[in-house]
Parts: sequence; C-alpha cells; structure tokens
Amino acid sequence: MARGSSGIVAGLTAAALAAVGFLAYQASANAPDSVAAPKPKVSSSAPAARHDKPKEKKPPAALPAVSGSGKRVVYALEDRQVWLVEAAGDVTRTFEVMPSALSPEPGTYQVGTRSGPATKGSDGVMIEHVVRFAMADGVAVGFSAALDGSMESPDPSLKTGGVRMSRADGDAMWKFATVRTKVVVVP
Repeated sequence: MARGSSGIVAGLTAAALAAVGFLAYQASANAPDSVAAPKPKVSSSAPAARHDKPKEKKPPAALPAVSGSGKRVVYALEDRQVWLVEAAGDVTRTFEVMPSALSPEPGTYQVGTRSGPATKGSDGVMIEHVVRFAMADGVAVGFSAALDGSMESPDPSLKTGGVRMSRADGDAMWKFATVRTKVVVVP
C-alpha cells in the first residue's frame, strides 16, 4: 500500500509544480513594465566593453509627403516607422515598428477591428492593443504590442500579420486609432 500512496504523492507534486510554473509564467507575461525585474548590472570586475563612439541614433524620418490628409496613422514599410497625425496635420507621435511577416500593399485603409485585452498573437507571443486595418494573403494585419516588450523579427516561415511596437507606443496607438480611423501605408 505504501507504493501506491507514494505514486499518488509524486503525481500530485508534479501537478502542483506544473500549475505553479504555469501561473508564474502567466504572471510574468502580464506584469506591467513598471514592476518588471531590473536588468542585471555588469560587474565592475568584468572587463569593460570597448566603445570607441556612442551608437548614433538616427532621427525619425519626416512624415512622408504622400501620406494624405486629415486624422490618420501613417505606416512607412521601408522606414519601419509610424506617425500618428491629427486632423490639422500635426504629428502627435512617431515611432519605430517591427514589420510583420506579411505586409499590406501601399494604399489607404481604415481600422476595422480592435482587441484590447491580452491575447496570443499568431506567432504565439502574448500581445495587447491589437488594431487591425488590412488583409494580406488571407491574414489580418494590425498593430500590436508584445506584453514582454519584445519586437523580434517575425519568423518568415509563419504567415503573421502583427506589426509590433513598444508597449508605450501600443498604448498611444490604442488611444489614437479607433475603428474607422484612416491608415495610410506608404512604401
């Protein structure tokens, strides 16, 4: 009888560990950036990295002249840049994005649907603030922010349509791009 009960205890222990692991993953995936674990600091005893010059950050490109008028989101495919433009033509925010594996053709679209709560993207990454505006090869294309803040290059073998941005930029997009907001895609 001792053998049977030890097997049950081992099984319950394994199930409990799996549940705790799943809950820990879920909690870390949904944690806001403000409570994320700090990045480790380089030890003073480690050899210093050689930096001849600080890495130059290029200034954001100017709003493309052929981006239309009125309130709109402008997405430049080659520059991997987005501009949020008010009705009077004032740019309220511009930021870099990571394009999806599938991109829409240049043209004018409008936001069709949005999903605010966290969900799993087509690439398996947990995302929020999904703003869908086009279809490419039968796949919905939209802007989103990964909950972990990542902006990895998409796997080219997957048919994904998520244009990724930082969480702060995702928040700004979510507030700006309501349903029927114009989205202008330029080369």
